[in-house]
Amino acid sequence: MNEKLRITQWAEEDRPREKMMLHGPAALSNAELLAILIGSGNAEDTAVGLMRKVLEDCHNRLSELGKYTVDDLCRYKGIGPAKAVTILAASELGKRRREEEPSERKRITSSQDVYTFFHPLLCDLPVEECWVMLLNQAAKVIDAVKISQGGLASTQVDVRCILREALLKRATSMILCHNHPSGNTRPSQDDDRLTHALLEAGRTMNIRLLDHLVVSDGSYYSYGDEGRL
Repeated sequence: MNEKLRITQWAEEDRPREKMMLHGPAALSNAELLAILIGSGNAEDTAVGLMRKVLEDCHNRLSELGKYTVDDLCRYKGIGPAKAVTILAASELGKRRREEEPSERKRITSSQDVYTFFHPLLCDLPVEECWVMLLNQAAKVIDAVKISQGGLASTQVDVRCILREALLKRATSMILCHNHPSGNTRPSQDDDRLTHALLEAGRTMNIRLLDHLVVSDGSYYSYGDEGRL
């Protein structure tokens, strides 16, 4: 009769749940955490092995995994719609957690602060979105508002919508931010025109445009840092 193996004798990749219970979630790799979500693998791979393959195709970046669709995940043997939805739900929860406002308003002191704020909102998107950050006299964030969402190539932004939001929130300054899904943060001519139009319109309302960032996953371009405001 085969003797039942104790948990400590199991192959490590077969027991991520037990590893978490013993050592806490920080001790687990990304593949192990994802394996807990899907529960099982396939005939060739354990759940951990399967998720390692998925992550390898994402260059081991969770931000890339966040861009996957249900259909993308279902291409892997052993992942059906239910498992795919579970993975995407966890990814969305992680994104929403990063988006939650802290109890104390954040003070913006640099373009890096702006990038850190918007990166969770924009890094995984397949389309362009434009947001405006509204600040008070102390340069603390009042609110961040999505102004527009465009197609794969561009997003249409109405300067009047931006100023309306700034006036409603009684902002004294603002920072524009939008993403380039292509990964190229070099501003386009449309970006330049929008920046100039908002800069001039803000002056008439005594609302200062502090910066305009073009962001991608890992880098950004700042009009302010480049001395273009």
